[in-house]
Amino acid sequence: MASGFANIPKVPELRRRITFTLALLFVYRVGVFVTVPGVDRNVMGKIMGAASGSFLGMFNMFSGGALRQLSIFALGIMPYISASIILQLLTVVVPHLEQLNKEGELGRRKMNQYTRYGTVLLCLIQGFFIATWLESNNINYAQFGKVVIHTGWSFRLMTVLTLTTGTVFIMWLGEQITERGIGNGISLIIFAGIVARFPDAVVQLWNKAKMGDLGAFDLAIIGAIIFAVIAVIIFFERGQRRIPVAYAKRVVGRKLYGASSTHLPLKVNTAGVIPPIFASSILLFPMQVFSGSHNPWLRSLLDVLSPVDWRYNVLYVTLIIFFTYFYTAVTFNPVDVADNLKKNGGFVPGIRPGKKTAEYIDKVLTRITFGGAIYVAAVCVLPNVLRAKMHVPFYFGGTSLLIVVGVSLDTLQQMEAHLITRHYDGFGGPRGGRMKGRKAK
Repeated sequence: MASGFANIPKVPELRRRITFTLALLFVYRVGVFVTVPGVDRNVMGKIMGAASGSFLGMFNMFSGGALRQLSIFALGIMPYISASIILQLLTVVVPHLEQLNKEGELGRRKMNQYTRYGTVLLCLIQGFFIATWLESNNINYAQFGKVVIHTGWSFRLMTVLTLTTGTVFIMWLGEQITERGIGNGISLIIFAGIVARFPDAVVQLWNKAKMGDLGAFDLAIIGAIIFAVIAVIIFFERGQRRIPVAYAKRVVGRKLYGASSTHLPLKVNTAGVIPPIFASSILLFPMQVFSGSHNPWLRSLLDVLSPVDWRYNVLYVTLIIFFTYFYTAVTFNPVDVADNLKKNGGFVPGIRPGKKTAEYIDKVLTRITFGGAIYVAAVCVLPNVLRAKMHVPFYFGGTSLLIVVGVSLDTLQQMEAHLITRHYDGFGGPRGGRMKGRKAK
């Protein structure tokens, strides 16, 4: 591992990509502290303190603390994720979108463009409801002071414009990181927001311990649980089912290749951190839209969608399992894999090439995806149990740890790929047949 990190400065392209990524993440974190015009973030801080265990706390976590600061990034990247969810769901029922999804790079660019349009539309809607919710806090939390200094349509329009611009800017940062940096830009932005909140969580735990709310034994149990969760996440994220694949003798051009064997790796959690992000985005949407409403039915709905309510946890687990299967189906097509194997002379021993191979791969993938979905759901529900039983800060738990560890592993894998393609040792140590320390010609 240490030698792998030591080799990073030796690869100019990788060094530039990492520097570029860190620079854009720094810009994002600075923007979190730029406040929306016409609001008092000190009053908002008191409101967030009073509602730390509610949906506001979760929303604040995914925005990297931007909601507490009443930042121009208060909507975070969630509108972009929501637009992506809607578009992916529409690909199942709209033939034109399904065709675009199969057209390679050109289709991907068109889909990204539609996602951007959807993001702007959702920002306009959510920004308006956020503005009215902020105005309602002048009455609901009058004991803390005025959140909005001057209410009215001028404030609402300015807030909608500011929040929409902020989210579009975050979206642009994420796309730039993905294309010119290292790792998935959107996931890294969420990762940066969560990591920035960890010191505050540690301080809150320490204060609880000083006040006597948590003893030394409780802190030890919490530390052990966090360590165990991280270990479980790493184990499952690295876990895979390897399907054996054999190749018969074949002629390519004028060269004869002998029989060989390899394997087709199927990850236990093919969807990665996408399911909990998607599920959280959907559950956060009602809070963003209806939080300022005084309608009794809507208020009861928001009470149900509280992380401490068992119905919320059931719905959260159901959505995670659904999106695990859905995203796996979108990103991995057994029919295409089977066809590619057949074209290249490969086959699964004991299984006929073509349709039977596709059915076999789909059967195996369905089984291991179920295990992966249960693992993700269990890890993500853990913080709610910890907070209810041990009063641990909300962001000290599964959803945040899953995103942090999952994104870290994915980014390290991309960095390792850059090192290996240039014949440097990766983070796993030396490998046979590699020209250590020599650049590829």
